[in-house]
Amino acid sequence: MTVTEVLTAATDSVNLINAINSGTHLYAEKTQAELNVMVQRNVDHLEVILAYAPVDSDDDTPDVAGDSSDKSSYTGAVTTGKAYIAAN
Repeated sequence: MTVTEVLTAATDSVNLINAINSGTHLYAEKTQAELNVMVQRNVDHLEVILAYAPVDSDDDTPDVAGDSSDKSSYTGAVTTGKAYIAAN
């Protein structure tokens, strides 16, 4: 798996956090507590993904942490998610 593939897969978490934050989500049946759990789970997932790095030269873990690609949408979603939970 490549850094690009990892980040592409993580985009679902970005989209979910941003949709819940903006109120355009499809989770009207969820309580606020359930929404907060969903947001927290996706924030946690993004933080893990952003920290991915191989531990040595034999480790084939993609080096997301060390990659120079633009990760602002992912770090922004983490910030947004944390602020959403704090406000709700």
